[in-house]
Amino acid sequence: MSFEYFLAPYDETILFLCRILVGLIFLYFGWPKIKDLRKNAEHFSGMGFKPGIFWGTIVALLEFFGGLALIFGILPSLFALLFVVHMLVGTAWKMFGTDKKFPDYSYDLTLLAILLLLLAFGNGWGVILEKTPMIA
Repeated sequence: MSFEYFLAPYDETILFLCRILVGLIFLYFGWPKIKDLRKNAEHFSGMGFKPGIFWGTIVALLEFFGGLALIFGILPSLFALLFVVHMLVGTAWKMFGTDKKFPDYSYDLTLLAILLLLLAFGNGWGVILEKTPMIA
């Protein structure tokens, strides 16, 4: 076994850990948004996402409940895809809609990369529900 593949036998465990960690990150950032949807709506309106109550609530629900879904393995590919869209919009807004520099959106790009890996290679073990009749 060559050095670059020494973790290959643990690929499912590594994907599982990535899914759990990304879920925890989104849960962490979603909780304050869920706690105060009105304040979150004002924040989104201030960033130019209007109506703020609509966009802020969607993001709050996605981050909090999507984070839980990733952690518990409930439709993780669906939520990973929704988070990819979320990270693309957030990164594009930071890059082109503000004067933010790379350090301000590198975190978004890191999450985007991990989410793309989960979509490409799977979600690791511990997935409770991956497909429903509506999601084939």
